[in-house]
Amino acid sequence: MFRFEHPVYLYLLLLLPVLAAVFYYGVYRRRMALKRFGSRPLVRLLRPNSAPHKQHLKFWLLFACVGLSVLVVAGPQFGSKLETVKKQGIEVMIGLDVSNSMMAEDVSPNRLAKAKQLLSRLVDDMNNDKVGLIVFAGDAFIQLPITSDYVSAKMFLSSINPSMVPTQGTAIGAAIRLATNSFTPSETSEKTIVLITDGENHEDNAVEMAQAAVEKNITVNVLGIGSPTGSPIPTSNGYMKDRQGNMVMTALNEKMCEEIAVAGKGLYARVDNSNSAVKALQKELDKKAKSTVESKIYSDYDEKYQIVASILLILLVLEIFILERKNKLWGKLHLFEA
Repeated sequence: MFRFEHPVYLYLLLLLPVLAAVFYYGVYRRRMALKRFGSRPLVRLLRPNSAPHKQHLKFWLLFACVGLSVLVVAGPQFGSKLETVKKQGIEVMIGLDVSNSMMAEDVSPNRLAKAKQLLSRLVDDMNNDKVGLIVFAGDAFIQLPITSDYVSAKMFLSSINPSMVPTQGTAIGAAIRLATNSFTPSETSEKTIVLITDGENHEDNAVEMAQAAVEKNITVNVLGIGSPTGSPIPTSNGYMKDRQGNMVMTALNEKMCEEIAVAGKGLYARVDNSNSAVKALQKELDKKAKSTVESKIYSDYDEKYQIVASILLILLVLEIFILERKNKLWGKLHLFEA
């Protein structure tokens, strides 16, 4: 991978066309002055050692030197190699409910937006941990495999919306099963699942899946989001209604969330408009024993300005030894004359 350490200096390359314009304007002015002085044959007789082509050559050498100098200052670098770095941390697999009920506005601005804000803050507070992301509704899908790339995690998180999962529903059990199988098999670090959902499970036995995760030494934490009293689900045409025309209400199934957390030997916290839930989750994750986690990262970039500087030095030496007039010594040699 190639980059410049100080790319802002590359803007100095914009001066090169200006230098070329100034040089050729000077050439034009000299030609006009010589033309006024006399005819071209006469001027040549008066200036027998003049070598205009050498003036152009010297300019282009200096032109190249200026350009190379800018590149040296900008600091060309190459990524040396991919290295395995060992850090102390845990692995966290996040399961985010993206069913239509997550668009309810009983939590500001809505359940899904609040969940994304909470997870973004959680990722910001991670240092040496690995994180993965699963989205689920009627089915579950891996959005981001387990990684230590927090920038990618936040990028994928920001793009999540209910249309990502075409099958509606809330398959919490499928999400737990997929998360359980998505950790790094060779890692010995502690592994935990964080579910953010309103708990309206209609698809499978989530409690059994949480118990199965515990059997593999994986804990399951649940953050319940929404109001137990219920809230309508906004749509583009108002609010969602059933076939009989009645408004559909969605409520946080706190009992289901608590049962999953108990079966998964993890934390249950209710998400409201404060930050208490994310603080409780961070405190719970900090209790986990930190073990060695391996991550693949690029090592520090190698400086490669020496190559450009060497070329620059050679061109400068050539420019110094090229004279703007004909060389008398070379002029006495007549290699191709009979």
